[in-house]
Amino acid sequence: VQLVESGGGLVQPGGSLRLSCAASGLISDYYRIGWFRQAPGKEREGVSSIKSTDWHAYYADNVKGRFTISRDNAKNTVYLEMNSLKPEDTAVYYCAVSYGDSWDSDYIDHWAKGTLVTVSS
Repeated sequence: VQLVESGGGLVQPGGSLRLSCAASGLISDYYRIGWFRQAPGKEREGVSSIKSTDWHAYYADNVKGRFTISRDNAKNTVYLEMNSLKPEDTAVYYCAVSYGDSWDSDYIDHWAKGTLVTVSS
């Protein structure tokens, strides 16, 4: 299984970024895919995820209304559109896949290497 991320970088507060994650080699057609993030000195937290079989999405409370997750099944790619970014969004963002229904880091089956998002003026 490979999860290849792209799209991280430096952005000013209030700006936008889009993360992409291309998945290959998954062993099931049913999975949940999305992102976690980890800021320096903090625990890894779930940000957003979406099922492979419907459009039901999960968002952490602190990103609701600002982040939007979407997927392109033909490309096996999921996207995270991040708008109105804040300095507290600064973190390493990890694409992840779970073959279960929960979005808990203890139950993730596959992790990407992570991409750094820095929100700073």
